[in-house]
Formats: sequence, C-alpha cells, structure tokens
Amino acid sequence: MAFYQFTQTQQIPASLDAVWNFIANPDNLARITPAYMDFKVTSGAIAGPMYPGMIITYIIRPVLGIPVRWMTEITQVKEREYFIDEQRIGPYRFWHHQHRLTETEQGVLMTDIVTYAPPLGVIGTIANNLFIKKQLKGIFDFRTIAIEKEFGKFTAHHGK
Repeated sequence: MAFYQFTQTQQIPASLDAVWNFIANPDNLARITPAYMDFKVTSGAIAGPMYPGMIITYIIRPVLGIPVRWMTEITQVKEREYFIDEQRIGPYRFWHHQHRLTETEQGVLMTDIVTYAPPLGVIGTIANNLFIKKQLKGIFDFRTIAIEKEFGKFTAHHGK
C-alpha cells in the first residue's frame, strides 16, 4: 500500500480563538468545501466543543456526482492548537488529517498535514497520479479562498 502526504499552510489575519472556533466546528465544513462535492454532514455535528472520540459522518460526491459515505473520528484535540481526524469508513484505505494552528504576530498560521493511501492498490496509485492528488490540492486551494473570505486575506503589513 502506497502512502502519500499533502501539506498546506495558510497565514490568517485573525485571532487564534476566532480561527479555532471556525475550523473546529463541523458545521463549517460545507462552507470550505467546493460546491461540486455536494458535501453534507449527516450526523455528529453538535453545538459545543469538539472532543476525542467524536464521530462525524458525511456524504460527498468527489467524482462524477457519485455519492460516497465517509465517517471520521476526531482522535486527538488540543484546544486552540490542533485536532486530528481519521477516516473510519470512506473512500481511502487510510486517511489521517492534522489541523494545526500556531499563533503568530500577524494572526494565525494554519497547517494541514494529510497522510493518505488510496484504495485499490496499484489502481489507486495510478488514480492518485492521475487525479486524486490534484483534486486534493484543488480542495485545499478552494478552502484557502473560503478562509480568506471569512477572515480576510493576509498581507505582509497585517499586525495583530
């Protein structure tokens, strides 16, 4: 089984509390996911803080509008610093996503580290090279723009 890792960072001109409250709320996932994926949380979204052991289920349509059920578990949470979600049921053989926040003088540096293994062995490796890694990058590029719409675009002269 081949493993891949994708990392993306984004500087956000906002307070750590504001960014944490936004990204740690499953209700905001659809807002930061491209519309073509028709992302819907089907269970697990609750008002209140995220916690280890929290199970969240979704339906997404990543390819050709075909619905895919996805279940993730929040396995670790350190409030205002990071949380980790891991796929329990879904399109990948393995999915581990670290969401990390670091307070900076200019706001918050958000780092996402996704470690994943596509399904179907060699076919999954080919699919990863043809479209999975490009689609994943596109999803995170969309999210960058959505976060900028929410908090503003970082420029070098932003102060805290």
